[in-house]
Amino acid sequence: MLRSARFTSPILFALGVLNAWSGPKVGDYGAVSTALCLCVCAAGLLGEDLLQREYRRDRAALAHIAVHPGTSTPHVADAVGAPVRVVERNLDRLIHDGFLVLVTDGVTPALRSYRLAS
Repeated sequence: MLRSARFTSPILFALGVLNAWSGPKVGDYGAVSTALCLCVCAAGLLGEDLLQREYRRDRAALAHIAVHPGTSTPHVADAVGAPVRVVERNLDRLIHDGFLVLVTDGVTPALRSYRLAS
């Protein structure tokens, strides 16, 4: 459970803040620089986790569409386990990057269907 960046980055950030707060009180002024480094590392870890989560969702959406060509946005959202609006954003990005093409265009985003690009 502690390997997940969702849990470790807030813990590291809290430890950094605690270190920055308690260090000068006991006369350890080097603790402030250590705490700042710890807080920056925690923020970077959280950002990387968010980025990787998007990549995992993209891969899952591509895999589902490869098996089920012509599937709609709500079906992809159910398969990926994410809200429809988030999946719409991911699918739009995959279309823009050239991985997917729209099978039905000109309808609302929730009714669009997709297939892999040739």
